[in-house]
Amino acid sequence: MYSLSEAQALIQNHIDNIKFPEEPPELYDPVKYILSIGGKRIRPALVLLACDMFAGSVDSALHPATAIEIFHNFTLVHDDIMDKSELRRGKETVHIKWDNNIGILSGDVMSILASRFLNNSPGAVLRSVHDIFTTTAVQVCEGQQLDMNFEKRITVTEDEYIRMIELKTAVLIAASLKIGGMLGGASERDANELYHFGKALGIAFQLQDDLLDTYGNPKLFGKKPGMDIVDNKKTMLLIKALEDADEIQKKQLLQWLEAEDFDPEEKVKDVIQIFDSLNIREKIESRINELYETALEHLTKLNRPDDRKTELFAFAAYLMKREQ
Repeated sequence: MYSLSEAQALIQNHIDNIKFPEEPPELYDPVKYILSIGGKRIRPALVLLACDMFAGSVDSALHPATAIEIFHNFTLVHDDIMDKSELRRGKETVHIKWDNNIGILSGDVMSILASRFLNNSPGAVLRSVHDIFTTTAVQVCEGQQLDMNFEKRITVTEDEYIRMIELKTAVLIAASLKIGGMLGGASERDANELYHFGKALGIAFQLQDDLLDTYGNPKLFGKKPGMDIVDNKKTMLLIKALEDADEIQKKQLLQWLEAEDFDPEEKVKDVIQIFDSLNIREKIESRINELYETALEHLTKLNRPDDRKTELFAFAAYLMKREQ
């Protein structure tokens, strides 16, 4: 069986050897650039691991796995434009290095290239794989729209937020696993168990990301703490705090959300103090652990020997043990 690191290496080698067109360079250079500046290749590696779990041909899964990675990077290019982000993986974002129009068009061609790579899936499962992929692609767009909608709102419910991160983040992880399982010959039941494993884990991953933005060690997590607070991001921490706060605390939080001129450090400090007084960190950690256990239950139900599940159990543990 392949390990996660071996699957990541296979994907990276495959991507390194893709021959994209040279003309026009303004269209294809950004594609080469975004695929060259890093990324853990987690989603395509999951395609390979799920395929390998069912003793499928990993070589036949390389093209569809690459389709997932190209699609994922396409969403990052467009998200960076919408968020006006200047850095991605420590490098200039595509629209900063070139411009918005080039960012939009190079992202567009990536979405089309992803479909082209996906079409190299084995014929027996091509239609099913394509259906999952296109459904997931639409869901990711829906999730991004919800995320942008939330930026204009003061309050968001827990259910609304969970639905948003399910669509924006979790379904692509889930689809990667399901597609990999189908490529490996998994039954419909097992392919669905893989999907639900990935979805629960993906939601837990995003909640942990929210937690790390506020409480993570900046040297280990790679971000300055509290940027979600500064940007008024409707994370689960803020949503839970507004739900649990007394009248005074809620008034303070709403004042910070509505403030246009403020000291970022003071805002972060005051909001974290409210979080701490309400035990928000512990409540979010409890929710993450519940989702993690749900994910493991789905993995346990797979009709495969335990030794074939080892890498996915290890992957789940890896995601949940990022340094804080």
